[in-house]
Amino acid sequence: MGTVRLGKRTEGRSPVIRDFVPLTSLDDIVFGGWDIFEDNSYEAAKTAGVLSKELLEQIRPELEQIRPWPAVFDRQYVKRLDGPNVKKGRNKRDLAEQLREDIRRFKGEHGLERLVMVWCGSTEIYLTESPAHASIEAFEKALEANDPSIPSSMVYAYAAIKEGIPYANGAPNLSADVPALIQLAGETRSPIAGKDLKTGQTLIKTVIAPGLKARLLGVEGWYSTNILGNRDGEVLDDPESFKSKEETKKSVLDFILQPNLYPDLYKELCHVVRINYYPPRGDNKEGWDNIDIFGWLGYPMQLKINFLCRDSILAAPIVLDVALFLDLAKRAGMYGIQEWLSFYFKAPMHAPGLYPEHDLFIQLMKLKNTLRHLKGEELITHLGLEYYD
Repeated sequence: MGTVRLGKRTEGRSPVIRDFVPLTSLDDIVFGGWDIFEDNSYEAAKTAGVLSKELLEQIRPELEQIRPWPAVFDRQYVKRLDGPNVKKGRNKRDLAEQLREDIRRFKGEHGLERLVMVWCGSTEIYLTESPAHASIEAFEKALEANDPSIPSSMVYAYAAIKEGIPYANGAPNLSADVPALIQLAGETRSPIAGKDLKTGQTLIKTVIAPGLKARLLGVEGWYSTNILGNRDGEVLDDPESFKSKEETKKSVLDFILQPNLYPDLYKELCHVVRINYYPPRGDNKEGWDNIDIFGWLGYPMQLKINFLCRDSILAAPIVLDVALFLDLAKRAGMYGIQEWLSFYFKAPMHAPGLYPEHDLFIQLMKLKNTLRHLKGEELITHLGLEYYD
């Protein structure tokens, strides 16, 4: 999480964020969750191959204690996966109630005061808002009717928000970002955030694109391709799941570069996104970007970026940060959409009528100013005139 500057630059006050705001201690966190596979967390981690065997052995007893509960899952929404550890119920409303019972049991068994849910499941097929999402009443009727416009992730979101639990969507599919669940979050005073954790190639885009725009360098084309071999790559090999991911990855440049304001520089931008499933790469995702730019007098130039990254190593600390900040928001009386957590997401949730803020540096300023606000500290604008009076 880094540090947060307080007051003027001359004051030298830059505490570590975890010391500045009352975040929950890592020693007080208990992990639980659902999975379509029955492996405990040690077995699942060993299969994933992200962490070294030596490191896994050090925490093996703790990981073996974390056994997944049967999951709400439907292959209609994730076509490349299947597993045996799946709930059965009369309808989606019944499945949501089973999730709520899991939540209450987990809380009671471990003597927990508060909970946070983060959806880390696979990317579901691309869906758009429907009448079933328009209100809480319509949504609950749709649950009873097994409406196909309510995917598994939305059942989880409903269960969490109904329980008054903060909820974040780490995947790109439609989940809590519909009017019914936003309304429900207001009624149960649940903070919600999402969507699609910003880890690899899109993280780099939100670093590079603001710099090009700041110097008014034109962009003619941005070609992005990825190879990855983990379960995420297998799921995204399905065109319908890829469509969900493509939408969040491609929206970033439109909002950062603002072609409506700078048509000569960005209106004709050709933006292509590809993801290829390549099993030998495992969790070590690789992203290539070819960026065709132009400068003064239209002279062309290029940027080439090759990001060899580790998918889960980038994502795991973000999940933890989001959970800790959502818990902080709940305790601070904040509920509904938490736009100040946009820093962590490819497609940030935002109020109706607003455009999402994708610039990583503006997002970070928003996050830190929110923390300053919570603690009654002066907000930082970086105007700096007071140093020259």
